[in-house]
Amino acid sequence: MARKITAEFLGTAFLLAAVVGSGIMGDRLSGGNVGIALLANSIATGAALVALILTFGGISGAHFNPAVTLAMASKGAMPWREVPGFIIAQTLGSFAGVACAHVMFGEPLFSLSTHVRSGGAQIFSEFIATFGLLAVIEGCSRFHTAFTPFAVAAYITGAYWFTSSTSFANPAVTLARSATNTFAGIRPMDVPEFVLAQLGGAATAIVVFRWLGQTASGDK
Repeated sequence: MARKITAEFLGTAFLLAAVVGSGIMGDRLSGGNVGIALLANSIATGAALVALILTFGGISGAHFNPAVTLAMASKGAMPWREVPGFIIAQTLGSFAGVACAHVMFGEPLFSLSTHVRSGGAQIFSEFIATFGLLAVIEGCSRFHTAFTPFAVAAYITGAYWFTSSTSFANPAVTLARSATNTFAGIRPMDVPEFVLAQLGGAATAIVVFRWLGQTASGDK
């Protein structure tokens, strides 16, 4: 269990360092072109994500996301007693990753974001983004296990662009990104709605794929 928790902490920390660090780098080098900055941010995040899942997947499952952890426990893929440790590790790892990115780029260790991310469109986007993420995980883990890391990373890279919220799809990541007043940030007051939408999207995906799995196995 200690190794699993450590893997979740390290993996989530590196994920946030990639998200926030590439956001800062892209913003600084893009000359004010937000599209170029987002392109750099999404590519770097996707590339880091596939590497991190492959690195830590054999130890903890490489959740890096409380929504994924809750989904795995709800379908019996992990015991509920492990869930609190995973979520705490993911949350602390998220903040550690933000701090590391800030140190690498000479930013304050933490700074409350003023980046507005609110409104029905963005909340719905987070529901869709998280539903899609869990759908990819569920579908690939059942039928194409070896390709799951690549599918997840490809989905997140794409979802940066087809959702108006840029696809946070992760409660721990959302909370930690409120502590960075950089390209990847989100105002603290916008966090609760994002998290609720993410949990709703994850729960809906689990229900849908539980039914789809029964259909695939021939059950009526």
